[in-house]
Amino acid sequence: MRTLARLFTGTALTVAAIGAFAAPAAYAGNENDRENNNDHSFQSLEIYPSSASPGTTVTVNTLACGKHGRGIGDANSLGAGDFKLEPSTHKEVVVGQFRVPEHVKPGTYGISVACDNGKTARGDLTVKHRNPSGHVQTGVGGSIGPDSTQVTAGAAVLAAAAVGGVWLLRRRASGAQGH
Repeated sequence: MRTLARLFTGTALTVAAIGAFAAPAAYAGNENDRENNNDHSFQSLEIYPSSASPGTTVTVNTLACGKHGRGIGDANSLGAGDFKLEPSTHKEVVVGQFRVPEHVKPGTYGISVACDNGKTARGDLTVKHRNPSGHVQTGVGGSIGPDSTQVTAGAAVLAAAAVGGVWLLRRRASGAQGH
């Protein structure tokens, strides 16, 4: 049993160490991004949802246009054309919408806004196609749906194997091997 405990402890410590070294890289920013964000003529464009399927209505908003500002959005990169941004109910936020065309291919597309005050904002929209739903319609072989009897039987076999493995390890560790 000590060997098994050491194995689990060693694995857990290795995973924790790898996670500790990976975390700082995840929070590291690009120095150029920070410099660009200090340029007050460029601001971020919030896109919701940031990942959409063809046919989805996408909403964009930004603070770049200022209080009571207006702007024109450019979604031509994905074939959606231009759209208007109007003041919203929130202070200094302008909002606009466009629809992702049905024919657009999956990928990341740049969306930009030119405000009446001369400022611009930019963001990215990721287009993903809808995932298929339902079962495969190719015949009876597994395409009808999940069978709860088979799932239960499989779970019972796995549980029995786990109990048997633990029993063998405990028996071997206690030294009672029939001598």
